[in-house]
Amino acid sequence: MTKNGMRLTGVRKSFGGLEVIHGIDLDILEGAFVVFVGPSGCGKSTLLRMIAGLEEVTDGEIAIKGRDVTDLDPSERGIAMVFQSYALYPHMSVRDNLGFGLKMARVGASDIEARVKAASAILKIDHLLDRRPGQLSGGQRQRVAIGRAIVRKPDVFLFDEPLSNLDAELRVSMRIEIARLHRELGNTMIYVTHDQTEAMTLADKIVVLKDGRIEQAGSPREVYEDPANSFVAGFIGSPRMNMVQAEWVGSGLANTAGGYIKTDIRQASLSPGEQLMLGMRPEHLTVVSDRDDAIRVTVDFDEYLGGTRYLYCQSEDGQSLVAEYRDGPEIQRGDIIHLYCHPSRRRYFDTQGNRLR
Repeated sequence: MTKNGMRLTGVRKSFGGLEVIHGIDLDILEGAFVVFVGPSGCGKSTLLRMIAGLEEVTDGEIAIKGRDVTDLDPSERGIAMVFQSYALYPHMSVRDNLGFGLKMARVGASDIEARVKAASAILKIDHLLDRRPGQLSGGQRQRVAIGRAIVRKPDVFLFDEPLSNLDAELRVSMRIEIARLHRELGNTMIYVTHDQTEAMTLADKIVVLKDGRIEQAGSPREVYEDPANSFVAGFIGSPRMNMVQAEWVGSGLANTAGGYIKTDIRQASLSPGEQLMLGMRPEHLTVVSDRDDAIRVTVDFDEYLGGTRYLYCQSEDGQSLVAEYRDGPEIQRGDIIHLYCHPSRRRYFDTQGNRLR
């Protein structure tokens, strides 16, 4: 970790006798855009609130820019937080909402005016400064909430699912705005979401959480293409990775619904007859003529999305698979087809979900 980054060491959180965050160790480089992602109840918002100082740390240490902030008040940590709710004062103008926190901190009027002017220009809301929140759209209100954080000039921005109240089209445009904001400001940003699309498009580093533990941390490409376990493989990606049951035969061979396939697994611990899972992403499945290592399936449903189609299929032994299909002969419900995945695109997992290599 650089001296200006952030480090979490053995961070734990318990509510009574229930431990919800289990010894988190994490390094975050200065200027990084880190996204905490995971299903509801995985602990991502709790972890963010501990960094912010809004939740007490049961055990462990949080350091920002080389300084232990574990027991400091939120105002002393050099952070600013943007919440899911805009939390704007309805009776105040946008200008006053942006500057209110600075006024309470006894910042000079001329400095407040300069900071508000700079933040509103960055967010392109300078023409809205005299309006009140009730006169703004959802996206404009969210910009004001972000602007309120910018004027504080924090070391670290914390975002707790800031786009979840917006409609789908506005979420896309605001996602682009937040990415642009990160490029312009260069601050460290930590962003919480359950939406893996937001995680993939925004993050320099994704931290995948489950049950209060880090399952994997890495770049979007790393967690997508090289998942550490079956949970990460299934959570990151939409549609999710196909998981097909297989049986280890030995000598690099596995028996699947499509027959025997040759694998590159080097695990010496597997015994003949042992069960494993073969993972294949929908975009890596291609429709081919019959071949030994292809899986014969029946098409149950065809989802047409304009630029692409998804074929929802059933194998002969009742396993479900989804294949992305772009070009080729017309395929309809009830058709029998063969799906093939190149060996380099296959991922293997044991019955506990651990990656086999």
